[in-house]
Amino acid sequence: MSKKYYIETMGCQMNEYDSDHLARIFEDSGYVRAGDPEKADFVLLNTCSVREKAEQKALSRLGRLATLKRKKPRTLLAVAGCVAQQRGVDLLERFPGLDLVLGPREIGNFRKILGRTEKGATRVAAIDSQKTPASFSGGFEYFQRHVKAYLTIMEGCNNFCSYCIVPYVRGRETSRSPRELLDEAKRLTLQGVKEITLLGQNVNSYVHQKMRFPALLAAMSEIKGLYRIRFTTSHPKDLSPELIQCFAHTEKLCSHIHLPFQAGSNRVLKTMRRGYTREKYMDLIGELRKARPGIAVTSDVMVGFPGETEEEFELTLDLIRTIEFDNLFSFKYSDREGTPAARMEGKIPERKKLERLAHLQDLQRKITLKKNRGLINKKVEVLVEGPSKKGLALTGRTTTNKVVNFTCDNEQIGKLIDVTIRRVSFNSLCGELTSLKS
Repeated sequence: MSKKYYIETMGCQMNEYDSDHLARIFEDSGYVRAGDPEKADFVLLNTCSVREKAEQKALSRLGRLATLKRKKPRTLLAVAGCVAQQRGVDLLERFPGLDLVLGPREIGNFRKILGRTEKGATRVAAIDSQKTPASFSGGFEYFQRHVKAYLTIMEGCNNFCSYCIVPYVRGRETSRSPRELLDEAKRLTLQGVKEITLLGQNVNSYVHQKMRFPALLAAMSEIKGLYRIRFTTSHPKDLSPELIQCFAHTEKLCSHIHLPFQAGSNRVLKTMRRGYTREKYMDLIGELRKARPGIAVTSDVMVGFPGETEEEFELTLDLIRTIEFDNLFSFKYSDREGTPAARMEGKIPERKKLERLAHLQDLQRKITLKKNRGLINKKVEVLVEGPSKKGLALTGRTTTNKVVNFTCDNEQIGKLIDVTIRRVSFNSLCGELTSLKS
């Protein structure tokens, strides 16, 4: 009888990519996926610590899984990701039932670590942050049930924004070789993947020897069978003119960019150590819209950074009104232990942060709805991904990364179709099939 594994993923797309890597190693080692942790022989929690709430959620979940381990002592329990890297051996002391702590840069060694753990190796903390990013191997059939996939092209961050824990848990920037990345992308398309999202903490700072990110995008676009390319996340200070021009000339590159701005005040941006001004950010958006008319722009924004005044918060709202983002991922500031911002004075009261966040989210909701309503009766190209969450229709995304639900036969999964939009909401669009394209 096959052993079973269970992976639970929290956080960003890079964690999802890492979890896919871990799952392939499990399956190559004879495991099969379990639907819930109680039925698994090996339980792994892949965690995020970018914000305090995410870290506390991860620790709380790990505590509940440790309770399961007490009921089934032979179950192996592991924690991976940023919380594992940040907390390290302390997690082994806090959770006596924990067998393995696995940092992000150690995932490439998981095959060996898994073998040692199965043989009853002493509780392990593998948290070397200097190792080369992992590359996929084996498990050729794993992605045959996927229309789209993630591909991490670089790890780490050199920016050290004053509020951010990422450089401390993911290490310094290290880019994977283009040959390795292109080979992996080709293997994905051979399994039926039609859309690949290139990932990195600061994806547009990718450089390997003489190849920079725009050249990598050009090489990726030559892969046969690949319909669409996306990338995330970008840093405004590294958004070069050459990369902007990729949106003008690279047909497979989707009409969407996620470009975090974080705050609308130049003083706050300087204190955050972001390396650009609001004026520079708005100029970049103008150049992007010139290169690819109709491009969708999404972003990250933070409210309540230490010392943020009402006037500075209003500058953030003004920037949102001016640019009219398609959507925003908005957060209230929280201290991250070990970062410069955690030691700053002028902390904003929790109640005030929540008020500002609600105000900002209400503004963005109106902008998103207005943009979505502008698509009613318009025809959009959609890559069909599979059944919708409601199960009554199929779902896919436009090149601008908007979710569309529609009705057509399952044979169209993995194909490009035209859909005419009939109804919209804040989160998604509903339409009817207009024509088949591929």
